[in-house]
Amino acid sequence: MMKSIKAASYPVHFQEKGYQEISSLISKNNYSTIFIMVDENTFELCYPKFIQNLETDKRIEVIEIESGEIHKNIETCIGVWNAITELGGDRKSVLITLGGGVITDLGGFVASCFKRGIDFINIPTTLLSMVDASVGGKTGVDLGVLKNQIGLFANPEMVLVDTDYLTTVSEREIKSGTAEIIKYGITYDRKLFNEIKNNKGLNINDLIFRSIEIKNEVVLQDPKEQNLRKILNFGHTLGHAIESFYLKSKDKENLTHGEAIAIGMVCESYMSEKLLGFPANKVSEIKEVILAIYKKTALLKKDFSAIMDLLKHDKKNVNGQVNFVLLKDFEDCQLDCKVPEELIIESMEFYNS
Repeated sequence: MMKSIKAASYPVHFQEKGYQEISSLISKNNYSTIFIMVDENTFELCYPKFIQNLETDKRIEVIEIESGEIHKNIETCIGVWNAITELGGDRKSVLITLGGGVITDLGGFVASCFKRGIDFINIPTTLLSMVDASVGGKTGVDLGVLKNQIGLFANPEMVLVDTDYLTTVSEREIKSGTAEIIKYGITYDRKLFNEIKNNKGLNINDLIFRSIEIKNEVVLQDPKEQNLRKILNFGHTLGHAIESFYLKSKDKENLTHGEAIAIGMVCESYMSEKLLGFPANKVSEIKEVILAIYKKTALLKKDFSAIMDLLKHDKKNVNGQVNFVLLKDFEDCQLDCKVPEELIIESMEFYNS
């Protein structure tokens, strides 16, 4: 039985307890309407289970958006705002997000802006959204291919993590979420990294619980990412640029978020060795663990300059300087590192080698 975790202003509940808590929250707050946001996959695969476990006599309206990062934009938000308005949504409505990272990020953003903010509840259904998007109060959408460029900090009333939903997602999606768990292991808890490395009888519930616990500890100390929270960006600076590049390339298959972040972690480990003396054997260890899980993506030399251009739009940049989080050691990061362009390119060549 996983005990609940207390985040900033909201609890994270697990399994059965979550459904009891959500039903009592709804009756206590006397919401006028319950809007449930899904995509075509979670409507088919997750909604039936959720609705069976929800005890309420309130009016329920389901709003379905199309799945995929490509729909994580302001146009989709406008569609949802229009739907809520047409269905008579008011300030006492609540929005429940039932889905992966796109639904969680976009749903929280939609709720926080509608009539200057209505309550929302997150029910992440993918591993990635459970260990990352559901906690920490970041909401937002992409601007073109630039990730999470428009958004705000807003906390849900509650998060419900039910790991049974993981049976509805593909192996590839599970691997995508694993990248964030590896990141927590490298930057915050070496033991977690070792568990994935040794892969002996891994208990996914334990990994999820520990990941949420870590993210929450970090976010409580630094909610608006002034300092410590930046460690959660390890692998993401270059990783996001690679993810965006594949999103906008007509002739390439998209990478999942985790696949792109995994490449980013290998490259940024290499930069860490060159700039901060992170031991070479640990760089190799990270590369081996990652390549054992993710098949190699060929980063083509001719694409490097397009990736570099996207890097310059990263929202963590200040004064046009790209800021990286690099490693002095496991669990020991240095924030706001400036990395010369040639070293970034060299790190992509290292990944390829």
